[in-house]
Amino acid sequence: MTGIQDMHPRAQAFGDRAHPERIRVLVADDHVLYRRGLEMVLAQEPDIEIVGEAGDGADAVVQAEELIPDVVLMDVRMPRLSGPEATARVREVVPSTKVIMLTISDEEQDLYNAVRAGATGYLLKDVPGEDIAVGIRQAHAGQSLISPPMASKLLAEFALLMRRQEEGQQMPVPRLTDRELQVLRLVARGMANKDIAVELFISENTVKNHVRNILEKLQLHSRMEAVMYAVRQKMLDLPE
Repeated sequence: MTGIQDMHPRAQAFGDRAHPERIRVLVADDHVLYRRGLEMVLAQEPDIEIVGEAGDGADAVVQAEELIPDVVLMDVRMPRLSGPEATARVREVVPSTKVIMLTISDEEQDLYNAVRAGATGYLLKDVPGEDIAVGIRQAHAGQSLISPPMASKLLAEFALLMRRQEEGQQMPVPRLTDRELQVLRLVARGMANKDIAVELFISENTVKNHVRNILEKLQLHSRMEAVMYAVRQKMLDLPE
């Protein structure tokens, strides 16, 4: 059985001409063993072909631009460029390529960052191998996909926001200070607390205090929920 270790990925830049219907996949993950495991699983799928692999986010962008894969399986946390950062760049240089985040993280913020970066799907690494193959096909067909646990979490977030919006229709929107609005805008851009601190020339603890105050004022529980609420209430405009 021929795998990516037996054929240089550059030699597959334009896919297997004998199988033009195959979905061409680039795997980006900094764990070699996981990449090999994916290769073994996907090698059983006649309509899927791994055309390249990358061990960090920066190389994923380079290979995506060179190989033009149909789908990229992208880990969230990688060296040089994070998964969401690499995803945004891949979407810029190869708009036709779909990106699926494949990760062990079920954190809301990681999901939010992935969606903001343009990812088509977000699957947890503990899903069965056949589900990854199905996800690749769905992404290639233009469908969005999220692991059931994450979908449930998002639905719960939206349901809570809808209830609070209905309950608070007659209530004034809580007033945030100018600094809190600045912090919220940077949170909406997917920035971590330490990066916000650098941007605003304040300490990371001060940023944490601002985020805590924002959540308390809005009576919310998560950063993503705060951003969604702020957009709904037209408290800020997200960059295009």
